[in-house]
Amino acid sequence: MSQGTRRLAAIMFTDMVGYASLAQRNESISLTMVDEQRQVIRPILSRHSGREVKTMGDAFLVEFPSALDAVRCAYDIQRAIRELDYSLPEGRRIQLRVGIHLGDVVESQGDISGDAVNVASRIEPLAEVGGVCMTRQVYDQVQNKFELPLVSVGSKILKSLSTPVEVYKVVLPWDKSEGSELSTTVLDRKRIAILPFANFSPDPTDGYLADGMTEEIITRVSRVPELSVISRTSVMGYRNKDRRASEIANELKVGTLLEGSVRKAGNRVRITVQLVDAGSDRHLWAESFDRDLEDIFAVQTEVAEKVASSLQIKLTDEDRERIEKGGTQSVEAHTLYLKGKANLWRMDEGSLRTAIGCFEKALALDPRYVLAYCSLSTAYSSLAGLELLPPEEAYQNAETYARKALELDRGVAEAHAALAGPLMNSYDFKGAVAELEKAIELSPSLSEAYFWLPGLYILQGRMRDAQEAIDRELRLDPLSVHTSGSAGTWCLILGEYEKAATLLKDAYELDPSASLYLDNLGMVHIQQGLLEQGLAEVKRAMEMGGSFQTDLAYAYVKAGKHEEARRLLEALQKPGGDGHVRSTILAGVHAVLGDKEAALEWLERAYGERAGYLPWTTVDPAFDNIRGEPRYLALVRKMGLSQPSPAVPQE
Repeated sequence: MSQGTRRLAAIMFTDMVGYASLAQRNESISLTMVDEQRQVIRPILSRHSGREVKTMGDAFLVEFPSALDAVRCAYDIQRAIRELDYSLPEGRRIQLRVGIHLGDVVESQGDISGDAVNVASRIEPLAEVGGVCMTRQVYDQVQNKFELPLVSVGSKILKSLSTPVEVYKVVLPWDKSEGSELSTTVLDRKRIAILPFANFSPDPTDGYLADGMTEEIITRVSRVPELSVISRTSVMGYRNKDRRASEIANELKVGTLLEGSVRKAGNRVRITVQLVDAGSDRHLWAESFDRDLEDIFAVQTEVAEKVASSLQIKLTDEDRERIEKGGTQSVEAHTLYLKGKANLWRMDEGSLRTAIGCFEKALALDPRYVLAYCSLSTAYSSLAGLELLPPEEAYQNAETYARKALELDRGVAEAHAALAGPLMNSYDFKGAVAELEKAIELSPSLSEAYFWLPGLYILQGRMRDAQEAIDRELRLDPLSVHTSGSAGTWCLILGEYEKAATLLKDAYELDPSASLYLDNLGMVHIQQGLLEQGLAEVKRAMEMGGSFQTDLAYAYVKAGKHEEARRLLEALQKPGGDGHVRSTILAGVHAVLGDKEAALEWLERAYGERAGYLPWTTVDPAFDNIRGEPRYLALVRKMGLSQPSPAVPQE
């Protein structure tokens, strides 16, 4: 061993409680339990950079490059074993102790030895059943970095060591003895967050199934009357994070959490689900489903019904029918739909086109798959909004697919929300509002229905309705970059600059690539008189690839830099490589510079093109110079809007 490699490492020992006596009583069951334990633990080790040195019967010896990796891995193992145990009878449940130490090890031929290994093996028996303990050396490295409380259990005498070792334990979320100060009992139990399902499948590429299960259950539970369900974009931020139930509940302001895992093997899938009262950390319901993939749809519906039952909500036959709306019975079509949805959320051209391909293939397999039509419509609306397709082509496709979904089932909320996009492009704002309000009536927790609704209310002069819609949007999806960004944008238009600055700053910090929200933050600062700061932010947003020339020209003029604005206009008037001209941008820069005639000519051209931004010129400060012009007012009337005026904060 003297020729081995020496290094500092975190060492973890795991051991099954009562394994020796079980092996004597029933060797077959004990071997099965060891195999189940290994299937659970090994994927978790790889996620935390753990190297499995060896197994010794029921025990694992694992090496980690950092103490924090080891502690997080230990917690994930105990959580996964606990979830597994809910599906097993009393005599088959696995219980582990885990011990962790940090120190020098010597490696030779793949094995490790040394005092660090010995200490880890000797503190493991000091852990509680189902618990994790560690030495002071580990605690010193992870304190204030690990999300769960760590408490000292005192100094312990270990065999072959001359000095006592201080030992700490992890206060696990289900441990009632510590950390009760984070009470959430005052929170509404009928406000629920469905956390990202863990992927325990041997193949990491099956992760889309766990994400899809999360989204599908969110969709179905959202259709349960009386429940308020947090949106997908806010809960996905908790993936692979070691957070106590009470912490998550306080952040999301929910009283109930649903968590689970998915393990796919061949054509079989095991889904484990547990519903937790966040105030008491008490399990309201837990169950494991072992099914063929073809039966996965029934599981999603059953989970939604069990959640309602556990929260003492009585469902009618109509409620149950609503929960199941819009789906398919084709596993292959469902899989393609889930892969398409995974790409749809990324909102870039490549991902959107990939999503469209997936949805089209799903519909080829099941031409009556309503939710696939809805998502296909949304994908085309997104391509149009990003100006990645000609508006007429994109919105025509978006409307065709949304109306097909409604033709198949008018009771699907997502279909009404999807139709709002092409209706806005047709300047049918009343129709778009009606469709979004219908979507919310059918599914009050459908956060995507709130994305455009505040802005449409503003265009109609319904300022109080806009503020209420912003507040509902933020309650349903409090940790989403798009929610914070859109809500901040509407607050900017409403003149609520302090609130707008906070929300837009949050959005930009959540996603530093979100140039639109950085640009809008700059516009807020300009309205607040912070001209240089606002100008710098708008310029940076432009450098990130955004098309914010109108805002930049406005910022230049406000800062007294008229020549820079003129040079910007000259650059815009040069022919582009793709030949595409954004009429509203040229109109905006002309308006900022006081060139009213040119601005109006470009706006009339924008109307002919059905340019998507034209309605928003009625509330954009860059167009203040032409608000009273008869030709502009004629355009506003053609769009079915009332005479524009800058919005002001409401009392």
